Amino acid sequence: MNEILVIVGLAALGALFAGLLAAPAVTLLRRRPVVLSMFAVAALAVAAMAAGTIAVAVEMFLSPHDFQVVLIVVAVSGGASLGAALLFGRRIAAGSRELAVAARAVGSEAGFVAPADPPIAELAALATALEETGARLRAAQERERALDASRRDLVAWISHDLRTPLAGLRAMAEALEDGVVTEPGRYHTRIRAEVERLSDMVDDLFELSRIQAGSLELTLARISVYDLVDDAIATARPLAEQRGVRLRDGGIARLPVRVDGQGITRVLGNLLVNAIRATPADGTVAVSAHRDGDRVVLAVDDTCGGIPEQDLPRLFDTGWRDGQARTPASGPAAEGDLGARQRRLGDTGAGLGLAIVRGIVEAHAGRVSVRNTGVGCRFELTLPAVGAERVPGGPGPAAPDHRRR
Repeated sequence: MNEILVIVGLAALGALFAGLLAAPAVTLLRRRPVVLSMFAVAALAVAAMAAGTIAVAVEMFLSPHDFQVVLIVVAVSGGASLGAALLFGRRIAAGSRELAVAARAVGSEAGFVAPADPPIAELAALATALEETGARLRAAQERERALDASRRDLVAWISHDLRTPLAGLRAMAEALEDGVVTEPGRYHTRIRAEVERLSDMVDDLFELSRIQAGSLELTLARISVYDLVDDAIATARPLAEQRGVRLRDGGIARLPVRVDGQGITRVLGNLLVNAIRATPADGTVAVSAHRDGDRVVLAVDDTCGGIPEQDLPRLFDTGWRDGQARTPASGPAAEGDLGARQRRLGDTGAGLGLAIVRGIVEAHAGRVSVRNTGVGCRFELTLPAVGAERVPGGPGPAAPDHRRR
């Protein structure tokens, strides 16, 4: 037993001595190639093993022949270990270089392509992380390009929408200055209506900018869905009567939601105005509300005949309008007070209404979608529900909650 303890002690002392001699190499090899680091680690292990073995062999008073055999075995095994460490280190270094070259493509048009066979699990995990990062970066670049294109289109459309009423205002102002107008009061009314429309359009632009900047302020309060729908229908009903469109209750449950009442009323009003203006005379626009799990779903159904399937994904894009836009630009002068009501619901005809709708809904942690139903379209607005109980109507007793979204 004592002999074994002596052998263990001698081996430990030899390994410690070799380790102390190799300690400075740890500092010298910082930020050095991985091949050198792995070779140094293997050399330290071989030196520690050799030192311990030689110390034990000397203590055991081996014959010269046996001692020579021990040295040969130590030398061969050490050389094999160093060679294996060198080869494996070179393989890891090659894999690292391949990954570094591939990583330079992150964010480029070609995109990151991970090396086929990383030599170690850590490099494989790093390659996977870079691949996921590259995918997120490509998605962000796509969104940025789409946003830039949308902004350019918006500037072009807004410029056109501003130019037309401004030209009319200029013509009417010149006619008034020249004294060739027989009914100045009518011109004054039209000028005021166009100015209000332009002002509302600018307000929409500011609203959209707040939404896109994440600085939209919401005043949250507990409100019945029934009251929200009732307010929106009351404002949109004159337009429906003018166009011969029937407004129908599709089943509106008195469900509670915690929302910004003004914002959601604007959302519903915009959807109603769009549906009424797209529905032909004798058509029907129905509003419904029901609970679906922990969500409240409000829906506006019309009989407009549907929207081309290829246009559905773009319907809520900023400034988007097709040739038969559901939010057409129409002069408010022809509609008088009715046009002012529509503008208060968010319908300025600048192609911003549905983008604002989506922004307001998403600020409430909800979502808005559209699909064709065969005879028309169905816009669905989904909001988080508040409890399972029903609300008899009107805001609840809770104090308003002012939030910035």
